Amino acid sequence: MVERAVALDEPLRAEIKDIVCDILKTSPDNVTLNSRFIEDHGADSLQYVDVLASIERVCGVLIDPEEMVRMTTLAGIYAVIEEAL
Repeated sequence: MVERAVALDEPLRAEIKDIVCDILKTSPDNVTLNSRFIEDHGADSLQYVDVLASIERVCGVLIDPEEMVRMTTLAGIYAVIEEAL
């Protein structure tokens, strides 16, 4: 597993955003902290699973799948990851 700092620093936030944008196939300019993945970007459940798995791998954490209900925005993802670190 990858060792990361306890805090969610800017480089890690940027890496997480890049993961989300890559999986959603959208530009980073289109994804804001509060834009909703399903409603605003057309995400589906498989993309959610891809996001979760990719972020777990990059951050070196395991996230309870039940937390996915909170991970509907970039701000939600950051909050869940910060708690997991």
